Amino acid sequence: MKISLFRSHGFRRLLPVAALSLLPALASGLAAQPALTIYNQDFAVVRERVPLDLRAGANVVSFNGVTAQVEPDSVVLRDPAGRNVLRILEQSYRADAVSVGLLLALNEGKTITFLVRDKDAKEFPVQGKIIRSGYSPGSGPPRYDSNGTPVSPSATPIIEVNGQLRFSLPGEPIFPALADDTVLKPTLTWQLASEAPAKFDAELGYVTGGFSWQAAYNLVAPEKGGTVDIAGWVTIDNHSGARFDNAAVKLMAGNVNKLQPPQNTFGGRGEMRAAFALKDEAAVTEKAFDEFHLYTLPRAITLRDRETKQVEFVRATGVKSETFYVYDGIAAGQYRGWDPQSIRNNPDYGTQSNKKVWVMRELKNTQENGLGLPLPAGRTRFYRRDDADNRLEFTGENTIEHTPQGETLRLYTGDSFDLVGERKRTNFQADGRNQVFDETFEIKVRNRKTEPVEIRVVEHLYRWTNWTIVEKSADFTKTDAQTAEFRVKLAPDEEKTVTYRVRYSGQ
Repeated sequence: MKISLFRSHGFRRLLPVAALSLLPALASGLAAQPALTIYNQDFAVVRERVPLDLRAGANVVSFNGVTAQVEPDSVVLRDPAGRNVLRILEQSYRADAVSVGLLLALNEGKTITFLVRDKDAKEFPVQGKIIRSGYSPGSGPPRYDSNGTPVSPSATPIIEVNGQLRFSLPGEPIFPALADDTVLKPTLTWQLASEAPAKFDAELGYVTGGFSWQAAYNLVAPEKGGTVDIAGWVTIDNHSGARFDNAAVKLMAGNVNKLQPPQNTFGGRGEMRAAFALKDEAAVTEKAFDEFHLYTLPRAITLRDRETKQVEFVRATGVKSETFYVYDGIAAGQYRGWDPQSIRNNPDYGTQSNKKVWVMRELKNTQENGLGLPLPAGRTRFYRRDDADNRLEFTGENTIEHTPQGETLRLYTGDSFDLVGERKRTNFQADGRNQVFDETFEIKVRNRKTEPVEIRVVEHLYRWTNWTIVEKSADFTKTDAQTAEFRVKLAPDEEKTVTYRVRYSGQ
């Protein structure tokens, strides 16, 4: 990252103008490490140290370490010690870093030399006039389809060679020397006024797009049993257009309101004591911050542009989890878009069903269970260890939302191979005014496993808000205003039937 200070030429005469030389200490770059706070909403706050050596009067300072997606109006330049007041008279942001496309655009209408190579790799010059550069900031290089036709014709260059037009470059372009105001990287330039000489490290802070992070959790269970070992990772992605060396990184978890800017190894076998990596001195630390949670990485990391990096942030062993099974027999996908009137009056509603029994995993995020940490949202993968060869086999995945400590995680991980459900309606009656409905269902569940199981049979009573189950073959639990749950215990290779009759009333 380069910092340069220049003499100012355009200030009012009331401000004495002083020439500023670039001291050797500044030429070596930033002395302090950059700091990043990355949000899981594709943006970050960047903080850098900018060494300033100001003379009395007007100063021009340029900094070319900013990202290509900086929000210029978010820039804050200040003395963190509070001893010096910075008067920023003007700020400019240049993102038109030098490139072939930009140089073609700067030379439109001019004739330049193109270096052409023949089949023997010999080079010879060709003169070509740039009719159109095809350059559009941020558009990237021209794209072509499989037939060589430009996908976006206006983005292709037009070069005149020997009186003929080419919709491509005839060779490697050779450009004149760069102008003094050409930038090689996105650059911020400030016009600063100082009443007295001052030398200090200013703090530059700004909001930028191009950063994201997400959590991922790997849960490993033995072939038999419910305890799991957990390894949690954070994946950080930098596509901001800038590189950050030896950066201090924090990760903010939570839904921060942000306006969108305009477009321009797993553990071994055996019993292990549960412990979070977060409790280690060299591990990620976490704290509540405002209405969110802030995770601080224990060591500085280097984030290169277009780099994705993983850092382990949590590890726990011996966490108790429960596997349970749910048969939700209604084929909900068949009824997307149905309005309440159709649900109430259409006799066919709820007659489509499926045979899949869901496999659910549940674990408590408590200290007693070896957890008790605010868990950021992310993908959760489950593995089981095959006792035959001690290898891990993938057994399902899902995602979790931001989960506070003390809450319970419930995740669907797939459909059971050996458990089957069947659901059908056996009777339907409605009075003449469609004010009272009687509906009867029969649900069969079968266990083809070699061990006993319990299946939670879930029924959704959506036809009307007023309902009563007037007949039933087994007890149920009303889990919410329109859901009943029957718990069915099944021995190996056993089938059981649940029946019930529900009465809906519009009165």
